[in-house]
Amino acid sequence: MQFKLVKKEKLYSGFFRLNQYLLSNQLFNGSWSPVYTREVFERGHAAAVLLIDSKREEVVFVEQFRPGAIETETNPWLVELVAGMIEEDETPEAVVYREAIEESGSEILKLRKICEYLVSPGGTTERIWLYVAEINSRKIADYAGLDDENEDIRVHCITMKEAFKWLENGQINNAMTLIAVQWLKIQQLEHRSLWL
Repeated sequence: MQFKLVKKEKLYSGFFRLNQYLLSNQLFNGSWSPVYTREVFERGHAAAVLLIDSKREEVVFVEQFRPGAIETETNPWLVELVAGMIEEDETPEAVVYREAIEESGSEILKLRKICEYLVSPGGTTERIWLYVAEINSRKIADYAGLDDENEDIRVHCITMKEAFKWLENGQINNAMTLIAVQWLKIQQLEHRSLWL
């Protein structure tokens, strides 16, 4: 299967970018589609990490205001994983080490990749690298974030059992956190080691 990028035009460039693509792609029957237009949101890529303390069976989440949730949630302060945008020439692993300190005050002791995935490929190029990390939950902050990034973060340290309840009752409502907590639940149910 092939596609043709006929033209790519920049529509907007600010905190995020928006590009317009003129495309044609091969169809499953072997013919080609007519040329069509799609706008693609160029947000950049991110890395996120589920912080856990295996010995104490605790999980660390962060809570912060998210403008993208204003229209669809009654409360736009979301419970999420520690995460950050991947800067140019930065690895996803470097991002989660940096963000763990900035957003929760904790140092990563062990790190394992869970997966990577496309957020919404029908309209954005964003890819997420998702990790799990071992930390000492006694050393986390109550509040964190960088002033120059307008971050105001509340840190939550809860038991794994409580995290699974948050998953079931809808308190966790964003993809990266849902995926990570479901992954953790599967590991526990199947008695798999987190640290291969």
